[in-house]
Amino acid sequence: MDKETTFLSDIPLKFNSVEFRDGQQSLLAARVRTEDMIPFLTRMDDIGYWSMEMWGGATFDVAVRFLRQDPWERLRTFKRYVKRTPLKMCLRGQNLVGYKAYPDDVVRSFVSLSAKNGIDIFLIFDALQDLRNCRVAFEAAQEAGKMVEGSIQYNISPYFTIADAVENAKEQQRMGARSLHIEDMAGVMRPHEAYGIVAAMKDALDIPVHLHCHCATGMADMCYWEAIRAGVDGLDVCVSTLAMGSGLPPVESLIASLKGTRRDSGLDLAKFEALNVGFKALRDKYKEFETQLAGVDIGCLQHQIPGGMLGTLQNQLRAMKVYDKYPEVLKEVVSVRSDMGYPPLATPSSQMCGQQATTNVLTGQKYKMVSKEMKDYCRLMYGNPPGPIAPALLDRALQGESQIDCRPADLLEPGMEKARQEVGDLARCEEDVLTYALFPAQAIDFLKTKYNA
Repeated sequence: MDKETTFLSDIPLKFNSVEFRDGQQSLLAARVRTEDMIPFLTRMDDIGYWSMEMWGGATFDVAVRFLRQDPWERLRTFKRYVKRTPLKMCLRGQNLVGYKAYPDDVVRSFVSLSAKNGIDIFLIFDALQDLRNCRVAFEAAQEAGKMVEGSIQYNISPYFTIADAVENAKEQQRMGARSLHIEDMAGVMRPHEAYGIVAAMKDALDIPVHLHCHCATGMADMCYWEAIRAGVDGLDVCVSTLAMGSGLPPVESLIASLKGTRRDSGLDLAKFEALNVGFKALRDKYKEFETQLAGVDIGCLQHQIPGGMLGTLQNQLRAMKVYDKYPEVLKEVVSVRSDMGYPPLATPSSQMCGQQATTNVLTGQKYKMVSKEMKDYCRLMYGNPPGPIAPALLDRALQGESQIDCRPADLLEPGMEKARQEVGDLARCEEDVLTYALFPAQAIDFLKTKYNA
């Protein structure tokens, strides 16, 4: 029986390795230390991946805040060992690797130094799909001579349609994106939807299309197969012993499934045997940070919290000794997201939504306390949400203030010189200044530790 007619492409499938970014972020709360990554790098570089996503997202913040390790040094270390595979980072548009909008000069400096230190591909997204928040980062990456990968944040809401997503993706292509990344950060995509959105993107765009799905609901492998049939160019994957759960699908299964077909990746399964032994030991070493998801969680179809955020939320509730409230918080997330105008729960909107839901549950009163970040969200300081914000949330958050009517970063004063003056002699290089500009509250102690000051 000829099965080849099910594939709409003859191009060998490509894979993006995400073990050291979203893999460990989703399963191990991004707590893996740089020295524990090094033993894998030469062998990973020999696999034949299209790219290796190993920086950005929460890894920068966690390295500074909890590990007291220099994230810039991690990037340079990877570049020393990874000679063949392009290094990729996940960049939150104007929010960079933080949780708020940064001034344009900080964005340009960060992107420029990231490129200088070793990033080859910038995966740039905005949680609200407001492309005003991506333009400066796009421009800075292109000025540095690096590749921009645009991104669509897939989610289920009254305001998400494939047609709108395609128009957004076409604008990103016009802005200079050289590939397009569809991100199903909560694992809520259904197989037929994967086929539909990939086919639509392939029809509308002139650049490669990649898909990223989490396994929380158990549908990711099926989505990947349907995306392959629809002609997807690349998939985000992890080695099997750092896959599944709230993480991503295992690469080995996909390699084996496509063997001998027109979409055969050509990768050698034998190269993964030793890697899996190592990643199993790594996962065991960091088991105290392991996500508590067992099997699948169809509840993700309602709360839509991304894999990385689920692990973080669990750890936070455990630390506060209120883990028994976890199911109630998940239910409250659904209500808060609706009140927020149905934003995709990517960073930082996922953190704002999760924090507000937790506060509502613990205080026993909806919006009795509203965080500064949520107030800024309601002022549109993070951009325009997909739908209207509920009056009950607006009233509590704004308290008479007005919403802005411009690009949020236009209201921000330049930040690099201010950071340089404030951090003073503690910063011994431009990377230190940027670390302070991004996380001033944490950077002082971090830099003192770094230099034994």
